[in-house]
Amino acid sequence: MFNFPEYLFLQVGLNLTQICLPRECTEDEIIEEVLKLNQDPRVHGVYLHLPPVFLTGRVLNTVNPEKDIDGMSDLNVGRLARGDVSQSFTPPTANAVMQLLARNGELGSGVMRADAVVLLGAERMDIPPTWLRPGASVIHCGSAFLTGTTSQVFMSNNLDASSSGVGALTAVLRMQNVVQSSSRWAQQQQYRPWILRSLKLQPLSPVPRDIEISRAQTPKAIDQLAQEIGLLQEETEAYGRTKAKVRLSLLDRLREQPDGKYVLVAGITPTPLGEGKSTVTIGLVQALTAHLKLNSFACLRQPSQGPTFGVKGGAAGGGYAQVIPMEEFNLHLTGDIHAISAANNLVAAAIDARMLHEATQTDKALYSRLVPSVNGVRCFSPIQVARLRRLGINETDPSALTPQEVSSFVRLDLDPAKVTWQRVVDTNDRFLRKITVGQANTEKGHMRETQFDIAVASEIMAILALTDGLGDMKTRLGRMVVGSSRSGQPVTAEDLGVSGALAVLMKDAIKPTLMQTLEGTPVFVHAGPFANIAHGNSSVLADKLALKLVGEDGFVVTEAGFGADIGMEKFFNIKCRSSGLRPNVVVLVATVRALKMHGGGPNVSAGSPLPKEYINENLSLVAGGCSTNLKKQIEIAHLFGVPVVVALNVFKTDTQAEIDLVCRIAKESGASDAVPCHHWALGGRGSLDLAQAVKRASNQPNHFQFLYNQETPIVEKIRMIAQKVYGADDIKLSVEAQAKIDYYNQQGYGNLPICMAKTHLSLSHMPELKGVPTGFTLPIRDVRASVGAGFIYPLVGTMSTMPGLPTRPCFYDIDLDPVTEEISGLF
Repeated sequence: MFNFPEYLFLQVGLNLTQICLPRECTEDEIIEEVLKLNQDPRVHGVYLHLPPVFLTGRVLNTVNPEKDIDGMSDLNVGRLARGDVSQSFTPPTANAVMQLLARNGELGSGVMRADAVVLLGAERMDIPPTWLRPGASVIHCGSAFLTGTTSQVFMSNNLDASSSGVGALTAVLRMQNVVQSSSRWAQQQQYRPWILRSLKLQPLSPVPRDIEISRAQTPKAIDQLAQEIGLLQEETEAYGRTKAKVRLSLLDRLREQPDGKYVLVAGITPTPLGEGKSTVTIGLVQALTAHLKLNSFACLRQPSQGPTFGVKGGAAGGGYAQVIPMEEFNLHLTGDIHAISAANNLVAAAIDARMLHEATQTDKALYSRLVPSVNGVRCFSPIQVARLRRLGINETDPSALTPQEVSSFVRLDLDPAKVTWQRVVDTNDRFLRKITVGQANTEKGHMRETQFDIAVASEIMAILALTDGLGDMKTRLGRMVVGSSRSGQPVTAEDLGVSGALAVLMKDAIKPTLMQTLEGTPVFVHAGPFANIAHGNSSVLADKLALKLVGEDGFVVTEAGFGADIGMEKFFNIKCRSSGLRPNVVVLVATVRALKMHGGGPNVSAGSPLPKEYINENLSLVAGGCSTNLKKQIEIAHLFGVPVVVALNVFKTDTQAEIDLVCRIAKESGASDAVPCHHWALGGRGSLDLAQAVKRASNQPNHFQFLYNQETPIVEKIRMIAQKVYGADDIKLSVEAQAKIDYYNQQGYGNLPICMAKTHLSLSHMPELKGVPTGFTLPIRDVRASVGAGFIYPLVGTMSTMPGLPTRPCFYDIDLDPVTEEISGLF
């Protein structure tokens, strides 16, 4: 403990403010104050005005080097010693001494006796006359270190020597350092060109397993990558060595920075053979940045653990076009999906608890518990005040409400049969598709049937993907409709009083996660809604952050789930409508094998050997798939006025004749270009042709348009998607679906866009129909509303929101070595 009447000074702008500490304080208390100043963006200089006993290395090195205007931290001293004056501060006392010496012309003298003596101590000092030449200067620095200290200098004879202090000059130079610090800070706030070091690849043949390739590459430290792409230290929150959250304050800092080019990767109708949109996305950005030296960012969805342990496996890409470390990408990441599950299930718990309490208590008992007296004071919480205002009640005194107002306030009167909110879990569990809750005696017979959905089907996931900030997310969370009252009125999360708690649970999940590809190029991973039961795209925020970071000439490549008829249509009509962003290019991914299936090839089953049609050359099947499904998906993209580049993801069984045929038909069908891609085997070098084609297409005229206006009636919006995108003759609404549409129109939801919940395996509602089905009517079984996310979602046919596990799930192959902690079996 130190006992001294001193102060800690800081500089805010150019105004000196002092922080006063207690007369008795500890070193830790001082350090705590310094750390606060380090984090304060208004502070550009910190000056420690303390006794020497306290100026320890621990204290001095606590000061942020960018704010260390006395230049006393080890980092600043090291930079100065190296001659790096652009990043360091010259200690003002030393600078003052040097300026005084230079002013007196006494630098560089080679005599034995001193031209000048600099005294650093504060105590009485005797200077022997043999030390000084006539006319020498004596400079004492005591007052530069301690206020109120008088340095006494005694010279043993009357030599003609001058004595001067440096306190005033030191103060001026210290202020000069503050100005320099402020200037540097202002420069840091501007967009900074990338200085990115790509990682070298040495592709092997045959190509090893994905996890072996991932482990063979040493990723850059995430703080290094962040610095290379122009992120400030305070804009990232590291989660280990290889991933970090990026703060949304970046959008404010770079708000004047023009956006880069916006590229969407979509695909033909998917098959069990796989098309590889993620690998194409990653291969493309590796080619753009590591090889063409153009700034680029990939924006991907976070994979659900349902498919990871089910059938599909991971979603980090594959071969030499991967996000690394792939096991961290595929497992938990930074916990966003867990946060969504916690928030979603909090709403579910609140619903059932509220229905129970309303059913078993009087108005008076409910009111006394909802608005309790605490220390003799009774008041409404802010979220309760908001509910009162929605009810048209302007009172703020709980005792002033009438009995009727109390009843309206405490009773949501949720109809158990009309609760639409489900619990979620991030596991494929078919036995949770229908459950009964409330069977314990403590729930007093209040049982009801409900279900679990997969976590990524939660409306909260859709909100995370579409929101543009924390305030907007909180508003959307509050708007979520969880069911209807017995009188038919919608009940929201805000009515339940839970919206503030949901925002707290989601406050970190809203920040995109920064990772990297095998070649060291940046990737944002954020949000993960499925495209068949939600809108199937990564987050608006990740795209917006990336578009600012890449600069005006850079590229942001994002991926839409499943085929262009599903993920791309929703990207345009929902995501772009919400974000205000407009894409420059669509990359449409196809494979020879998938085109053969759409051209009439035999069905395949997971784990079974491929039929010979998919291994041997078959130009007839390839042509059939190109002239049907590939052509149709190109036409769908053209409905929105965006240029299309076809990326043919090449497999080793593809022949040159098949490759040439696909590229030729794709161009004849309206694609701006069509190129084969070999990124799986070669990394970014294998996608150079695709990168050049995308660059050319991004400079073409863009006539982007939405498929429908928001004001178009709900039924007509559904019909337009069915007819223009899927190729249906018409739609057929069930009685229940029509009743829901009438109700949503009555509630004012008619202007929301449409998010079709439909099988991804066919353009129709029948998954077995490949190619381009015709002559069908699209059945609309039910219609639901995600009011918080901001869309209406019709259910086509029998869509399940909870996948099931197959006979042999992926988890049979996944294992952990307890000694090395290495994971095996992920793909």
